Amino acid sequence: MDISNTSSKHEHKIYMIRKLKHKEKIVMLTCYDFQMAKIFSSVGIDIILVGDSLGMVFQGDSTTKNVTMKQILYHVHAVSKGAGEIPIVGDMPIHSYKNKEIALENAQRFIDAGADAVKLEGHFPETIEYLVENSIPVQGHIGLLPQTYESFKVVGRKAEERERLLAEAKDIEQAGAFTLVLESIPEQLGKEITESIEIPTIGIGAGRFCDGQVLVINDLLGMDPAFHPKFVKRYANLFEIISQSVSAFKQDVKNNTYPDKEHVYE
Repeated sequence: MDISNTSSKHEHKIYMIRKLKHKEKIVMLTCYDFQMAKIFSSVGIDIILVGDSLGMVFQGDSTTKNVTMKQILYHVHAVSKGAGEIPIVGDMPIHSYKNKEIALENAQRFIDAGADAVKLEGHFPETIEYLVENSIPVQGHIGLLPQTYESFKVVGRKAEERERLLAEAKDIEQAGAFTLVLESIPEQLGKEITESIEIPTIGIGAGRFCDGQVLVINDLLGMDPAFHPKFVKRYANLFEIISQSVSAFKQDVKNNTYPDKEHVYE
């Protein structure tokens, strides 16, 4: 399928991303709120993913499987107010794309809420093709699939898994996806897939040779000291910074040193 013929008001922002393959690395981060989206806009990252990871980092569940359409659309709408020109991908929750008709109905709800594209987990080329034919850009996702996983582990070390993932990547490309997320696979397999398809790959625990990288923003910022997968690099320790700030406020209030003269109205 020639996705360059897809007609959509979102296609310029989304399909410009595809042209970055072989030119520069693509930067994608998850985002769930307006203020963080404004920060991303000021920095100029390439793509925002409103991920169903919000079920874990925002709602406190141990899985992404409980996130509903209503919940994630709320976050898409909030993010869209701060994202500026950054394209937004909405993560379609489990059960929201059981068949292509349901997928189209729900994908349109993402677009109406402010997303520019949707992401589907797994090997659903017919559904992807149907959405693209109906002017909805799609990001694929293979490897570890949080919506259906049995345990968090690297996928693709066995020969049959490797061959399956290579075939799935080509099917998803042919169906018209504009990018493909590769999650928790061996680095060499990430390289093979990246070199075997013409759409950009975006890795999360998929090695150095993908066309781009994505992380959950809460992991990048060190919000949870107890969660530290091998592939996550922490660029800050906000757990400690926020804890210290809240503790200092607590002490000021207890000691009656806040508010002081500087922080009251005359």
